[in-house]
This record gives sequence, structure tokens and C-alpha cells, in this order.
Amino acid sequence: MASDAIEVDYLIIGAGAMGMAFADIILTESDKTVLIVDMHQKPGGHWNDAYPFVTLHQPSAYYGVSSKELSKGIIDSIGLNKGLQDLASGPEIMAYFDEVMRYQFLPTGRVTYLPMCKYEGDGKISALTSNKTYQVKAREKIVDATWLKTTVPSTHTPNFEVAEGVKFMPLNDLPKVMDQPSRYVVVGGGKTGIDAVVWLLENHVDPDQIHWVRPRDAWLMRRETTQPDSQFFEVTMGAQAAQMEAIATSESIADMFDRVEAAGIFTRIDPDIRPSMFHGATISDPELAELRRVKNVIRNGRISRIETDKIIFENGDVLDSDPDTLFVDCSACAVGNSEETTVFAGDTIRLQTVRTVQPVFSAAFIAHVELTRDSEEEKNRLCAVVPLPNHDTDWIRMQAAFMMNQYNWSQEKDLRQWLLNNRLDGYSQLAAGIEEGETEKLAIMKRLREFAVPSVMKLQQYVAEVA
Repeated sequence: MASDAIEVDYLIIGAGAMGMAFADIILTESDKTVLIVDMHQKPGGHWNDAYPFVTLHQPSAYYGVSSKELSKGIIDSIGLNKGLQDLASGPEIMAYFDEVMRYQFLPTGRVTYLPMCKYEGDGKISALTSNKTYQVKAREKIVDATWLKTTVPSTHTPNFEVAEGVKFMPLNDLPKVMDQPSRYVVVGGGKTGIDAVVWLLENHVDPDQIHWVRPRDAWLMRRETTQPDSQFFEVTMGAQAAQMEAIATSESIADMFDRVEAAGIFTRIDPDIRPSMFHGATISDPELAELRRVKNVIRNGRISRIETDKIIFENGDVLDSDPDTLFVDCSACAVGNSEETTVFAGDTIRLQTVRTVQPVFSAAFIAHVELTRDSEEEKNRLCAVVPLPNHDTDWIRMQAAFMMNQYNWSQEKDLRQWLLNNRLDGYSQLAAGIEEGETEKLAIMKRLREFAVPSVMKLQQYVAEVA
């Protein structure tokens, strides 16, 4: 069967959040054409495979495509996010991206969307459901929106062995549990593990029945400090200023983390355990209080093998188990790619983060730079990669790279205006909305500016120490 020939300006591999955010800017800021190919049936990327009770962990106002609001614009009045801006659920996000595709993208006549298809390389696309193929010519660029490999529990393979007969499931299947096990063992200390524990507690499970395998504890960001709305100005922008001061006045890396925690920006589940991980997860104070109810925390390192009567760890430790134990897999790493590279490389764009753990903003910004700058060198200067964190000290490299990007953007008048007008950048609007006479807000901004340069210098010092 001959391949259908398609010619477009941009071939976008992946209809996940980053691919959609990139396409949105291309469509709204130019007359270019795009082809979006994805292996899922619906746009939304990994949200197609997410667990049914998943929600965003940062406010919805930060998420989605630039041209369409995701947030309901409300403050939650019940639940563990009470008093904070709304967090979209997985089904809401899926419906949102479906609406963007059907009612915004496709009606332009400039979008070709190929779901249930795989990009094979060299412009070849093959359908997953038949032998249908396409040959695509991209006049401008091929955009890899899958470079940051997103994994979720339902699709990843655990990096440990599970013996036959062990009751083992991804947290996707928790709502299907009908028979009470002897205990629940949650495997994984990241945001997915947090969600599993919170879900169990909210669904009548006694905290003493939950055992939590946490090979590493994590620094978490207090969600209260990440609210992009004017009514939260003092706490949100105040946290930014306090963080700058904490970094600038710190005397060591450990002292810096202590100061950031004391300023109310970072927190941890166990006050007695020093975190060694940072993945950028946010948490509310009520969620934190719930998690601290679970006292059976297993800190024997990573699991090597689970058998019906024991758990074997990589360090040789062995813990007794029983056949009625239900193991809940939360060990997938949400986002990450070991290979960090430049965003712009010839005829290829590899979407990566250019702002701290904000992938959709990053994709939108990269698209804008693609349309408004000519040289590859200049594009990569403005879109320097902000590395995704894993270890606690990765936060230092991440923060230093972000602050350098932010400085470079502030020197470009058109970029300052774009940031101010783009809904995915809540901080620019907060700063620009200060009115004459608002002395407390002006004092916060003065404090932020005062410590900006000293904090960058201190971060560079710490970067050299951990290199």
C-alpha cells in the first residue's frame, strides 16, 4: 500500500500537554500548518493512562494551552486543598484537551491530527490499527514533544522482580479493590506514592494498615506559596522574596535548605528525616497532616524482589510479608530523560523545560521563540534547558538555570510583554498588577530585587560545589 503524502510546516510528535501547548502558540501567533501524531486515541498524552483519582498538584491556572483557560477560577471550599485555587482532575484535563483539539485546532484548517499512529522516523508515520502509512515532509521543523519521557504506573515496568502469587497492582486499580487485604504496602516515595496514601486514608483505611516503602524522602513545595492570583500576592511573591533571601544569606548547602524550609517554602513529611530527593511536587498543609498519620514507613532502600512471604531489598535486607498483603506500585518516575540536550538542533526541536518544573509554559515559550528569533544560537540562549531534578542538590542547578533564563528574558522588551500577556505565566501578572500606594506589595518586590543578584551568585557557588 502506497503511503499518503502530507506536507506541513511543523510535524509535532506527541499530543500530550507539551505538544498541544507548542501547537497552540504556532497556530495563534502565525499562519503555519502543523501535523500532530500520537499513539493514543485522544489528545492528552500520559493523562490517557493516569490513575482515575489523579489531579494536578499545582493550580490549574498554570496548566493547559495558552489560548484557553483550564481553571474554573474558584477557590476550593472543601477537601485537602481547601482555601487554595482549584486543581483539575484527570477527566477534566482529558476533556479540556479534547475540546482544544476539536473546537480550536481542527477548525483552523491548518491542523492534521493522526491519533493511534506512531512516528517511525524519516517522516514515516504508521497506523497502529492497520497497515496504513503516511510520509510527511516538514518544511520548518520536527518537534519532539516526547523527549521528556513521561511514565505512569499503569504502563511502566517495575525495576524489581515480583514473584508469582504476590498481590501487586498499580495504584490505577485501587478503586477496584473489593476484598480487604491484611495490609497495604505502597511502593514509592514520590508524588504518586503520596496520592496513593492520601486516597487510602480518604477511603476508610486505618493509617496503621498502611506501610509505605520510601527509599528516599523528598523536599516538597508548600502549595500555598504557588498561587498565581492577586489575593495570594503576599504569600506567593513573599515566598519568592523569602527564597531569594534564604539562598543569598545561607552559609552552606544544608543551611540553604534549612533556611528555605524555615521560610515556609519547602516542607517534608517526616521532620526527623533529612530529604535527599526533590521532584518539584507541591503539597497542601492538610495533605501533609494526613500523610504524617502513617507511621509504618519502610526505609530499607530500593526493593529487589517481592515474594509472597518476604520483601528483599537491594542492600540485602529482608522483611517478612504474607500472601494477603497488597502491594501498590507507585515507583514510576513521572518525568525524566537522562540525556539533556539543546532545545534547537537543526531541523529538530526537542521540547524540554526552560522554567522550573513547568513543562507546558516551557513548550509555549519555546514555540514563541521559534517564531520570533532567527538564529539557532539565539534561540538556544533564550531557551537554555532548566534540568529536571531528582536529587535534592539538583534543585540548585535547576534554580540557577531558571534565574539565568529569567534574567535573559527580562532584557528583551518583546519577551517581557509576551510573558505579561500569557496566562501560563502567573508571576508576571502579579508583579505588574501592583498599584501605587500598595506599600506592602512594593516592599516585597523591593526585597526580591535586593536579594536577586546575591542569590544567583550563591547558587553558582553551590553549583560548583556539587559538580
